Amino acid sequence: MPSSSLQALLTRAAAALERGDGPEAAQMLAPAVRSSALTRDEELALRSMLAEAWLLQDDLDQAASALGRPPDTFRDTIPSGRLSTLWRLHGRLAWARADQSRAIALHGRALKAADTAHDSRAIGLAHYELGQCYRQVGDIAIVREHISKAASALHAAGDRRHLALVHSLSSISLAQLGRYEEAMGALRQAERLASRVHADDVLALVCGNQANVMMLQHRYEQALALAERSVSLHEAHNSGHGLAVALATLGQICVRLGDLSRAEEALHRALDVRSPIMFHETTGAVFDTLAQIHLIRGRYETASDFLGRAGEAYGAYGRQTSHWYEWSVRVLSARLALRRGLLDDALSRAEEILQAGAPPLDALQATLIATEALTAANRLPEAEKRLASAADALDPKVAPAAWGEYLRLRGALQAKNGSAADAYHDFAQSATLLDLLGERYQSALSHLALGRLVAETGARSIAERHLNKAHAIFTQLGAERDLNDTSLAQELLTTVGTGQYLISPADADDAIVRRIVDAAALPDLLGRETAAALFDAANADCGVVFVELAGGDVRVVAAAGCDHDTARSLARSAGHGHIYGRGALVVEPLGRDPEGPRFGLVASPRPVGHPVMRRLKMIAAVARQGFALCAARDRSLPPVDLAVDRSLEPLLPGFLTASAAMTKVVEQIQRLQGNDLTTLITGESGTGKELIARAIHVGSHRSAAMFLPYNCTTTGRDLADSQLFGHRRGSFTGAVSDQPGLVRSAAGGTLFLDEIGDLPLDVQPKLLRFLEQSEILPIGDTRPQRVDVRVLAATNADLEQRVAEGKFREDLFYRLAVIRIHVPPLRERREEIPHLSTFFLREASERLGKPEIQLSSETLDVFSQYWWPGNVRQLKNEIQRAVALSPPGGTIDPVHLSPEIGTTRLPMGAAPARSSKAAANLASAIEQVERDMIQAALDRAGGNISETARSLGLTRRGLYLKLRRLGFDARAEVDTR
Repeated sequence: MPSSSLQALLTRAAAALERGDGPEAAQMLAPAVRSSALTRDEELALRSMLAEAWLLQDDLDQAASALGRPPDTFRDTIPSGRLSTLWRLHGRLAWARADQSRAIALHGRALKAADTAHDSRAIGLAHYELGQCYRQVGDIAIVREHISKAASALHAAGDRRHLALVHSLSSISLAQLGRYEEAMGALRQAERLASRVHADDVLALVCGNQANVMMLQHRYEQALALAERSVSLHEAHNSGHGLAVALATLGQICVRLGDLSRAEEALHRALDVRSPIMFHETTGAVFDTLAQIHLIRGRYETASDFLGRAGEAYGAYGRQTSHWYEWSVRVLSARLALRRGLLDDALSRAEEILQAGAPPLDALQATLIATEALTAANRLPEAEKRLASAADALDPKVAPAAWGEYLRLRGALQAKNGSAADAYHDFAQSATLLDLLGERYQSALSHLALGRLVAETGARSIAERHLNKAHAIFTQLGAERDLNDTSLAQELLTTVGTGQYLISPADADDAIVRRIVDAAALPDLLGRETAAALFDAANADCGVVFVELAGGDVRVVAAAGCDHDTARSLARSAGHGHIYGRGALVVEPLGRDPEGPRFGLVASPRPVGHPVMRRLKMIAAVARQGFALCAARDRSLPPVDLAVDRSLEPLLPGFLTASAAMTKVVEQIQRLQGNDLTTLITGESGTGKELIARAIHVGSHRSAAMFLPYNCTTTGRDLADSQLFGHRRGSFTGAVSDQPGLVRSAAGGTLFLDEIGDLPLDVQPKLLRFLEQSEILPIGDTRPQRVDVRVLAATNADLEQRVAEGKFREDLFYRLAVIRIHVPPLRERREEIPHLSTFFLREASERLGKPEIQLSSETLDVFSQYWWPGNVRQLKNEIQRAVALSPPGGTIDPVHLSPEIGTTRLPMGAAPARSSKAAANLASAIEQVERDMIQAALDRAGGNISETARSLGLTRRGLYLKLRRLGFDARAEVDTR
């Protein structure tokens, strides 16, 4: 096959693989592999791509056949880049067969070969695959480390498909840590990347992960829509394993929504999917969810059977899979023992979970199970102690459903201790919260507990309302045992009175206040609880919380006792002063919402007397404070950019961070976000100081305004003054019109002063005044003008030395260096050279219209060895020059480089430099020389600063600056005479 035809075939196949179209790629590649005219490298390239195509179709046997023997059995020498691909694909096969230990070892070999080849894409893919493996094993910290490295490398390579997969994998680890909004941000980025390359298989995976995160946030309707989309995309793509995972997720969501029949259908479909890639956690999760369904239905033997099968699928609690999956089975087993009435067994299982160091949310569930078992056993002091420990570990915003269960358990303890009012409000708030979250089964349990309590106190009408709701939910779920308990409670209602009140209103005041204060943990819950409290306090027809919008319209926040339309009509009537039949409409202010004033409304069928009015005002006052607390809490939260996962996205295009030194710089930049501090950026010429400044600007609240750079070396004193601060017409010869100057031109934005060390000395006082007072005085003007501009400055000079020489003002130096960021030279972060080279190559190839140009591994070796006195700028220019002189599809070898670079060679036997630790560091060497000379001079002068400065040819001030920079200022031997 001619090389041009083969290259065209490989390009078409690569495009199909990027889309995830395995069948199309396999159809193109399979005939070509059989050609006898292929070179060894061409054959391996075709076989690798064909194996990828079969893996996309879950066909492990065909993939293994295409791939052939492991590379360590080859007799011929394989290029490092190709070797990395082969090891990675063998690792994927091992991963697909659930042999994680072997997969990790093989991907490690792939990474080593990729590093040798300086191949950014291969490095990124190896790190991604290792992240996948460690996620399976359950080590989140290692997963995050590999994800970060994969993102940097794949950004450089421009591989959008696998970048989408990296973001999707990142979302899983973020969700496991409870960082749901960040997880959704990563998934939105993954969705955009997958859509750009039309990778529907990746999009299906992303939708499934979005559904899981939505489910964890109790946003079940949105989760359902996403899960259905994921199933549809996997069906269209004919992905067996992906479809099974999507169906498992759909089943879990349907359980939460109370649609158990649909859940069972989806779960059994997942088990019927025939794919060789059926991981332990996939089938384990299906059996786990089926056990939950049968536990709800009261079929304990069936639930126990499915729990056993889930444990087996997980591999004896995580032998071949993540320990993260183990805890669900163990918690569910403890809950099953509790439902069976085996209280000691339930307590023992809960204790084992706590002693085994379960994740926080699973430990919390175990604590709640232990509390319920102790309460049922009438071991009340122990139960109260357990409940207190649960309260300490519980954040309602992170685990609102667990908070609902906690309230129900607290209510049960209150009831057993004879505190009916407190128990009532705990049960009521639990029911309200779980209704709000859509946790149908748990909310029905709370309504049942509430109905039983009020029936015992003689409030028949209230008991009927809650028992009827519990009965309806249990009927829909098919929860036979709970339905029998509810029916029995309803039958007993005929023996109680018909009263409305549990206890005297005065005795309930404290409980109402506590109920509203507890509800302030969640704004939506506070709205519902306030409406319910107003409704109960006045024995009203309706209680409403609403916001008055601009134009006279209203928005109903929550309502109790009526539907949404009735609540809206009543709220609008209250605003127009309408009366409510023979009764009364009472309106109380509840503070301000961002959209307008907030009110609480009571529609009472009778006139409201003074005692009831006093209680309504008390409730309104407490609710006002609760809403104010919610608003303050929201304002105190740091802003989160939901569109990106900051740890993976570069701050700017080309801003790649694959070294510890630059990661530190990025962390400094991110800490600066949200403030306007003046920042001094130091570093050698060409290190990217302006890119750092732009990244700071983009991350600030001024990002929508101008970023204006100015190089201080370009002009003399008079022109610099005029260019920076402006002038009036006629103020000097040639001033024919008013000029605002750069400071005023950048108003509201950022002024970047590059090479600040070269700013004329006469102009420096005016800059200092501007930095301190935000005022400028244009040439020829008589009154200062205030200007709002942030200043960032950069220099490649030693400003401390310039201060010592009297060439730079000391006060200006300290005013500029409020924050200092040092950008290390490229020779100190050599591990970034392959990624930067790949990025600049891709950028130059696209701009010059020369596709398929490659850098040879020998060239990248030379790049890693070279000193790079011009830093990143020199590297970029060198690659642009080489691309311009190369034909399309060519390879850049060392002979194509500039003479001073292309002739770089290591000594015989020396290895290429791999990291900043291996590279010589001129700055640190000079610093050590300075330190030794100063120390020797200090010793000779007996620590006298003046004598030391004279012997070194420095001023006292210059010496002090060097002492401070070099760490001498705290030494006892320095005499400051």
